[in-house]
Amino acid sequence: MNTKVKELAIHNNDTGSSEIQIVLLTEKIENLSKHIKQFKKDKHSSVGLLKAVNRRKKLLEYLKRNKADSYKNVISKLNLRK
Repeated sequence: MNTKVKELAIHNNDTGSSEIQIVLLTEKIENLSKHIKQFKKDKHSSVGLLKAVNRRKKLLEYLKRNKADSYKNVISKLNLRK
């Protein structure tokens, strides 16, 4: 299991909380970004990247509304915003 996932997990078997989903989507976004830089004409992957970014954005908005302290923790751990 990833170290960021372990840091943000609510309990040992946590796989579905918003925090964990954001971490996993961030990793996916980073991997797809590297792939798209190498293969610029791969439109299917760019659509997947946009979907992942929008999903992460919605999850971050949910955390900001409902769990402000968790939102700040996730933002700081993942270095998403300044």
